[in-house]
Amino acid sequence: MPNAVVRVTILEHSQDPLSLIYAACRQCYASGFAGDMFSEDLVERVKKSEFIAKIVASGHESPLEHVKFTFAIEGVSRALTHQLVRHRVASYSQQSQRYVKETDFDFVTPPSIARNPKALAKFEETMRYIQQSYTEIGECLKSDGLKGESVNQDARFVLPQASETKIVVTMNCRELIHFFKHRCCARAQWEIRALAQQMAALCHDVLPEVFPAKSAKCDYLGYCPEGTFCCGRYPVR
Repeated sequence: MPNAVVRVTILEHSQDPLSLIYAACRQCYASGFAGDMFSEDLVERVKKSEFIAKIVASGHESPLEHVKFTFAIEGVSRALTHQLVRHRVASYSQQSQRYVKETDFDFVTPPSIARNPKALAKFEETMRYIQQSYTEIGECLKSDGLKGESVNQDARFVLPQASETKIVVTMNCRELIHFFKHRCCARAQWEIRALAQQMAALCHDVLPEVFPAKSAKCDYLGYCPEGTFCCGRYPVR
């Protein structure tokens, strides 16, 4: 029952995202056809980058919805994905505990528990006990004639939120910005913040014109909107 380590990979993103956003933006302000603007070789990347930067800064974000990113994520807990799926302008395909038997399941250990020897020992003991209970309950159900997913779907009720899971996530750029603003914030729960920061770094590498190096809402605003909960990185307005 090893500790899980988060891993994020971009499976796919829109082909030539810069040109796609540029053409969508230009269509709003030009009499020409976006199909011609998209394939316009005369427009250099620098010009597109500057144009898109102005559009994003102005708050005109709807053209960003035409570009999407798909991520493969593993080594995260069920506690995290319960938060993740609350971002509803997205598509999710998550590993099923009904069809995938949780034999010797991996789990995520919170840093606060990892730093406390007594808490860590109790936590790991609990994970081992749950694994044993899951296996024994499964055997009991098999003795009643149940098989496969019929066993897994009921035995999984004892599994903890710490259980490691894998998920595929697709979001468009506008939703990703919203996600990063909230989940890269110091007030976000530590695990989903770490995930958001990894995703934001990958998006920045692909499309820095849209995704800045720092992506929390205070980085966009230049001040902290959290009032008494401010972490101190920016002044409170």
